[in-house]
Amino acid sequence: MSRPPGRKQDSHKISRELFVLTYGALVAQLCKDYEKDEDVNSCLDKMGYGIGIRLIDDFLAHSDVKRCRSYSETADMIAQVAFKMYLGVTPSVSCSSAAGNEFSLILDKNPLVDFVEELPVERASLCYCNLLCGVIRGALEMVHLAAEVTFLQDRLKGDAVTEIGITFLRKAEDKKAKKK
Repeated sequence: MSRPPGRKQDSHKISRELFVLTYGALVAQLCKDYEKDEDVNSCLDKMGYGIGIRLIDDFLAHSDVKRCRSYSETADMIAQVAFKMYLGVTPSVSCSSAAGNEFSLILDKNPLVDFVEELPVERASLCYCNLLCGVIRGALEMVHLAAEVTFLQDRLKGDAVTEIGITFLRKAEDKKAKKK
């Protein structure tokens, strides 16, 4: 098939609305496949991790960002550039530790729950957007930053905001083989 002359090739971006609907169907299917919410949460985290380790290449190629020199800069980059680029929202960032290695991303609006009214009572421990935690963790690992990423608050569970906690564990050391 040929393109009409003078028309630029689109980058095959999926609309956010279609992604959100597809994501909802995915979570619904996982809930059917797994009896325990913990298993669904784990599966979403693993899927997100796989996405994150691949997404970082796209992010670095299209964002034109410089190397972050601190955890604070990294948290700001995730909020101001990555979330805006992929989800169209910009969470606020707050540091929640004196050591400067724990941050919260606070989303007033979470696009992944646009079509979700509330979680069923029998799924009270489901972390519906756990995919985001895996994506962040996977992307950070690919730039040699080990982190623990968890949901601290969730609007779907009655909280005022959606809050994702990021705890940077340590900088992963690159091991270089020494010549003998």
